[in-house]
Amino acid sequence: MRRKVFILTLVMMGILGAVTNGGAEDKIIKMSTTTSTQASGLLDVLLPELQKDTGVRVKVFAKGTGAAIRDGMDGNVDVIFVHARQREEKFVADGFGTKRYAVMHNDFVILGPKNDPAKIAGTKDAAIALKKIAVSRSLFISRGDDSGTHTKEQALWQATGLTMDTRTSTITKKGKKRSISFRYPKDSSQWYLSIGQGMGKTITFAEEKMAYTLADRGTYIKYKYGRDQGLELDVLCEGDAAFNNPYGLIPINPTKFPHVKNAWAEDFAKWLVSARGQAVIRNYLLLGKQLFYPDAIP
Repeated sequence: MRRKVFILTLVMMGILGAVTNGGAEDKIIKMSTTTSTQASGLLDVLLPELQKDTGVRVKVFAKGTGAAIRDGMDGNVDVIFVHARQREEKFVADGFGTKRYAVMHNDFVILGPKNDPAKIAGTKDAAIALKKIAVSRSLFISRGDDSGTHTKEQALWQATGLTMDTRTSTITKKGKKRSISFRYPKDSSQWYLSIGQGMGKTITFAEEKMAYTLADRGTYIKYKYGRDQGLELDVLCEGDAAFNNPYGLIPINPTKFPHVKNAWAEDFAKWLVSARGQAVIRNYLLLGKQLFYPDAIP
């Protein structure tokens, strides 16, 4: 009899453990985010602390901001973490997200080779620096991936006063066709190269070609100082207010997509803008260099 009770107890414990483990395993959300949050190394520090404090685990899909926003519009993820403020606000206004949480910021910089053929070193005005690159016909590498960085780059080129051209391409995802239009300097095919890649690969390609590119500072610092091989490109233009690069996190609207795990996405968002989450962001340093600055708590 005792043996039967013992076996029954073991079985019940096993069932309870499976239920408990299953519940913990189910506390997973999917997040589409820009490649810069991943390439900078921030998520490697941030997400384990989130899980430790809340039990929420995050499955990350790193891509350009445009693609991350489209994931949200299709209901493919539970939350997006991106950096294109106007597009984020429109996303919420159109009912795809519940709220934009202002999380953090860094800034953009223009990188280039040490010999600096366009002579932009020390320039504080992004539009002037880009115009010098265009006039000198120095090689410029664009992400060209509809990311937040690519969005910012197009705005900066527009500010140069150069004649712009438009290219429209069609992408197909899960049987749905979308048209995406990009703006870039006219008659620039000999020196302007759009590669459709994330931030890390764009920096690496620009280094291989000894070319200029626009990058977020966080990823630049990671590639310059956080790798054994370092990076031969330098920051040649910085400090323009137009370089400001805010990041926002937006839970997907459960009214539009009832299947999303909104409660856990909101737990994530509230933790991220809490004193605890903001401290993790503020204290993330690479060789003593701060990569991101909290926005929710001064």
